[in-house]
Amino acid sequence: MRFWDASAIIPLLIDEATTAVMHAAFIDDTEMSVWWATSVECASALARKRHTGGIPAPVMEAAHLRLAAFQHIWTEVQPAPSLRENAMRLLQSHDLRAADALQLSAALVAAEGAPHTLDFVCLDTRLSRAAQREGFRITSGNPASRT
Repeated sequence: MRFWDASAIIPLLIDEATTAVMHAAFIDDTEMSVWWATSVECASALARKRHTGGIPAPVMEAAHLRLAAFQHIWTEVQPAPSLRENAMRLLQSHDLRAADALQLSAALVAAEGAPHTLDFVCLDTRLSRAAQREGFRITSGNPASRT
């Protein structure tokens, strides 16, 4: 199982430069863990791409269907007071936005407190750095960057 950031899921929904690498990571291990707001983050990213990139409606519809399919197979880490408290600690330790701190806190929950046992799949440099400092193995868009 791997913990997936929304930044790494988007290339599984629409064709991007990192689609092949993210698809290979998914095929290698199809058990996905995500935080409870990943669907919203993905929908937001798709909407931004539609507004700014002029992605055709059929491509967007297919992306939303893929997102719905992923929602049926992934495991979501649900919100909890301990997750919120740990996110607040992460904000003090790392240069993160609130949502990224919540996401990283959810990954720590998914790893059951042992981050070295779980790959963190992420294309966001800042979040990847923080996750690596917390002890996660990182899978990113660069095949040579897996640590």
